[in-house]
Amino acid sequence: MTTIKMLLSELEKEAQTTRKMFERVPDEKFQWQPHPKSMTMQKLVAHIAELPGWITTTLTTDELDLAEVPYIAPPVNNTAELMTFFEQKLNEGKNHLEQAQEQQLTENWTLREGNQVYSTETKAEVLRMVYCQIVHHRAQLGVYLRLLDLPIPGSYGPSADDVSF
Repeated sequence: MTTIKMLLSELEKEAQTTRKMFERVPDEKFQWQPHPKSMTMQKLVAHIAELPGWITTTLTTDELDLAEVPYIAPPVNNTAELMTFFEQKLNEGKNHLEQAQEQQLTENWTLREGNQVYSTETKAEVLRMVYCQIVHHRAQLGVYLRLLDLPIPGSYGPSADDVSF
């Protein structure tokens, strides 16, 4: 199995779990945040939803300069908009990954802000970081849901809400 096929398979598995998590987010909790230093639910879920789009950015560019391309949070105001946005970014990322060539994965990609270089890694390493970011922020979402006393779906097996102990 090629690296690209493995990445596509993993992306689909993570997307299934992400969808289950997003379905649990109530519209009325989009402005909720567990702590003043934490993102609102809206910012967190929008960020998770946009992450598959980083696959496109990684495969179609050699760098991202945040000084030239400032971050703009995606506008999602309810769970329906969130799901639509996520599917759009997921499909874009999948399409670019399906069209990618294995040799592209060995090319370097740089994240910078003007002269400040944050990292230069191979595109394969950046894609793995993107996947890790999805899992990391989805885990944050699980904490948000738990603090709101909402059931958490299983990710890599059943959750405490799926089975009784």
